[in-house]
Amino acid sequence: MSVKYFEELEIWKEARSMTNTIYKITHAPGFSRDYGLRNQVRRAAVSVMSNIAEGFERGGNQELIQFLYIAKGSCGEVRWQLYIAKDQGYIEEEKFNELFKSFKRLSVMIGNLIAYLKNSRMKGEKFKKPPHRTMQEEMDEIM
Repeated sequence: MSVKYFEELEIWKEARSMTNTIYKITHAPGFSRDYGLRNQVRRAAVSVMSNIAEGFERGGNQELIQFLYIAKGSCGEVRWQLYIAKDQGYIEEEKFNELFKSFKRLSVMIGNLIAYLKNSRMKGEKFKKPPHRTMQEEMDEIM
């Protein structure tokens, strides 16, 4: 089965789940008052899922790979920000380890997809819409 929408990608689902977790932990009293770090770690987490989605919606593998590299970099950014949060006492060691491992795992998953795409023979558009499909047919498929 081929993937037609970014919402079907496991890496995007994982990024979404982890972004929600980041938002939850940054509501904690100490963390929520450190506006700079709170906002930065939220933006970095959102960047992971945003770049996966944006890259997927582009025309071909080369652009997708470029955006996946950005998403991978944002995973690293979240990890170093988690160190700061732990060092400042905003999150406990156990939560730090859980989140750190999750973002590290996602980074590896993104890297694996990049490697797969680089070795793929498909270099153009990921999928093409048949020219005879109407807007209504497109909407019916979505709904």
